Amino acid sequence: MSYIKSPYFHVGQAGELSGRDRKIYRALEIMPGALSWGTILLTIFLSAFFPIAAAFFIIIFDLYWFLKTVYLSIHLRENWKRMKHNMSANWSDRLLNLKYDHITHMVILPFYDESYDVVEKGVASLISANIDRKKLAVVIATEAKAGAPAQDIAIGVKGKYAGEFGHFLITTHPANIPGEMSGKGSNISYAAEEARRKILDFNNIKYEDVIVSAFDIDTVVYPEYFNCLAWHFLTTEEPYKASYQPVPVYNNNIWQAPALSRVVASSGTFWQMIQQERPERLATFSSHAVPFKSLYEGGYWQNNMVSEDSRIFWNLFIANNGNYRVVPMSYPLSMDANLAPTFWGTAKNIYKQQRRWTWGVENVPYILFNFMKNKKIPLRKRINMAFIQVEGFWSLATNPIFIFLLGWLPLVLGGRVFNATILSYNLPIITRDLMILAMSGLFFSAYLSMRFLPEMPKEFKNVKRRKFFMVLQWVLIPVTITIFGAIPGLEAQTRMMLGGKYRLGFWVTPKFRKN
Repeated sequence: MSYIKSPYFHVGQAGELSGRDRKIYRALEIMPGALSWGTILLTIFLSAFFPIAAAFFIIIFDLYWFLKTVYLSIHLRENWKRMKHNMSANWSDRLLNLKYDHITHMVILPFYDESYDVVEKGVASLISANIDRKKLAVVIATEAKAGAPAQDIAIGVKGKYAGEFGHFLITTHPANIPGEMSGKGSNISYAAEEARRKILDFNNIKYEDVIVSAFDIDTVVYPEYFNCLAWHFLTTEEPYKASYQPVPVYNNNIWQAPALSRVVASSGTFWQMIQQERPERLATFSSHAVPFKSLYEGGYWQNNMVSEDSRIFWNLFIANNGNYRVVPMSYPLSMDANLAPTFWGTAKNIYKQQRRWTWGVENVPYILFNFMKNKKIPLRKRINMAFIQVEGFWSLATNPIFIFLLGWLPLVLGGRVFNATILSYNLPIITRDLMILAMSGLFFSAYLSMRFLPEMPKEFKNVKRRKFFMVLQWVLIPVTITIFGAIPGLEAQTRMMLGGKYRLGFWVTPKFRKN
């Protein structure tokens, strides 16, 4: 079924290997956490014993952060322009000159214990899509361990909407399959194989004519999503050597979510928009699309790990000897921002979700290990991709801590001799000014977040006050990128470094809706 017969293709952790390979993989699991902690501890050491060197390092780092912020802001602005254009384009007209009637869109919607309202909203949005719905194959992927309530929801949604689509299937992923980890990856892999047998093979649908959209259960499509996806697929060189990535916009419940959740959600959207302008750095994330032919030959999503959404890209990248990429669509999908019945419950869920996303660091040892084994991937590409991944997770876990927590350490630990120098006097001034310049990009972030807002619910009052706080919320960014970015990222790397019982399992983000 897979492109390559290799014992390393679907490895999830060092414990699945033996001998020398196990030791190498384990060392690679330790490396990201050791690098991040080593950098932080080195900064503390320099601040205490070589404060002048530490001060210069901090100034240089602040300057680097400022230049990086400018660079990323330019990419964000360019992708916003591209998204506006794509959202206003008539993708149906663009397809008129292409042969596209043979394409079937399979949509897999995995869910565990979410409410009927959440499941129904996602399925209902497919009806409003500007596409021949007979070309849609909808798969509701349930979990056996969720019990009868989940089955009742799936059956209720099927009874209401099945007639609207060409194909509609409910799958039930069995519990406690040996070698599997409970989570989205194992569920959608099982669902895809069931859909292959019961929909594609039964109806003689060619695998190469099917594009699979693997959605989170709260995903709501925009009207032209499927036409936009089909156009990108049909116009991409070697379309089966590519995955297709829309932009996740967390605005389904944005008016109900607290400011903390809104800032974290919008920041996630903006980062994905930036990555769309740098496709060489882009991996699949959350809701994404993959040709079924590529999925089938690659063995579907990996079922023994947490970050299946990005791992499927790396699986296919390795299998194709580096000749695989992600095509940015610059077209949005809507999902839920984190929301719980209480503020502290929301904050807790945000942290857990960010920790699960930053657990994507488990891809680093997989990538590096397979780069060592697969010499068919060009050396330059291996070095470039390895650096991007290692630097990305290192920056995530360390940069906010440097900026907001460690910048003052030379003054605190440097002693009286250092504090008597001109450098000690100028350090906080230089740091403050560079940070003010860097944070000026928040004005564009505030503007952009307002443009993504859906219509305010009619029952809401004090419209002007609510919109004012939607702008003011961006003063929270130093808190959010540290507490809900760097710290969960550092925890994830530390857990992988320690291994064993400290490794993360899959955590399902609760979907809460206020009436």
